[in-house]
Amino acid sequence: MARGWDTDVTVLGGCGHVGLPVGLALADSGLRTVLYDTNLAAVDRVRSGKMPHREAGADEVLARTLDLGTLVASGDPSVIAGSEHLVVVVGTPVDEHLNPDPQAVVTALEAISDQLVDGQLIILRSTVFPGVTRMVERLITRLGRAIDVAFCPERIAEGRAMEELYSLPQIVAARTERAFERAATLFGHLTGSIVRVEPEEAELAKLFTNAYRYIKFAAANQLYMMANDFGLDYERIRSAVTQDYPRAADLPGPGFAAGPCLLKDTMQLAAFNNNNFALGQASMQINEGLPLYLVSRLAARYDLDTLCVGILGMAFKGGSDDNRSSLSYKLKRVLKVRARSVLTTDPFVTVDADLSPLDQVLARADLVVIGAPHHEYVDLAIAQPVVDIWNLRGDGVVV
Repeated sequence: MARGWDTDVTVLGGCGHVGLPVGLALADSGLRTVLYDTNLAAVDRVRSGKMPHREAGADEVLARTLDLGTLVASGDPSVIAGSEHLVVVVGTPVDEHLNPDPQAVVTALEAISDQLVDGQLIILRSTVFPGVTRMVERLITRLGRAIDVAFCPERIAEGRAMEELYSLPQIVAARTERAFERAATLFGHLTGSIVRVEPEEAELAKLFTNAYRYIKFAAANQLYMMANDFGLDYERIRSAVTQDYPRAADLPGPGFAAGPCLLKDTMQLAAFNNNNFALGQASMQINEGLPLYLVSRLAARYDLDTLCVGILGMAFKGGSDDNRSSLSYKLKRVLKVRARSVLTTDPFVTVDADLSPLDQVLARADLVVIGAPHHEYVDLAIAQPVVDIWNLRGDGVVV
């Protein structure tokens, strides 16, 4: 390093679901890593050696890197100025009208612009609206800084980060050879497989990935509803289709396609293409409509006005404590209008004060819906009728 940097890497947004795993992995490779975050409660938790969210294998890495001194968590923005590499993990939200905010990353960098110094490499890690990398490059030019910029999108699945950061190829995009080589060298500490594309190609590659998954889940949910409406078991049909038949091996089961990325990134892609994304928009209607479909089917089968309904699992996916954009909450809102009462529970979610203990839900509910396919529910003794669109328990129940 030319100027004797205090640290090798600072991760902006370093205590969140995306920033923390990559920070842990880089620190575990021996790089001096700082997790910078404005969420001071999360910073304190990480400093004390406790993960702020569930991530398989991360607890051990956190303890090891803190002991080695290669990892530090901080809420002080001055740490940014002493770091050679800045990995930027900033949420890129859509508003209530599903319009993306392409300024989110630029605004975050403007807020810490007084800490940016010549010679640094800024690596954008968040999923971004196409063109944001160029906007950041223009910002650096306006600031008069000699700073390289690269876009290296996060590609891990939540809960599998500590495996996939090492096993998946890393897409690296940069406008200049120097920026590319620096970013490739950094991520070379984690993986030997680097895929080079242009920044705009990388931005679309990440959006294409999430939109394709969202569309695939919508196809499965539409087929599930079709079979279900005719009194047929979708899972039996899917098993017949996929058995020893490779061309259909990726046909998913049904379930709530939710979380902080899939819908948001599909809508970002639609906005980029002047709202001309019929597949993505139809997928939103199907996936977001699944909770309403379930309630309408339940209302046709049960007298919901007289029933207490229990929802087991409020995270957006099985095994997770992350309830962001979980469709279990949409199911809860719809049921509160139709049912006598609704109780919810989850073994991992800790940020919802309205959750009840599992035993209380099972004692009071007349009907149970599996909201998130947590493994803990597979062999759970449940006396009530169970609605399990995931086929988690192998019931094959037609709603």
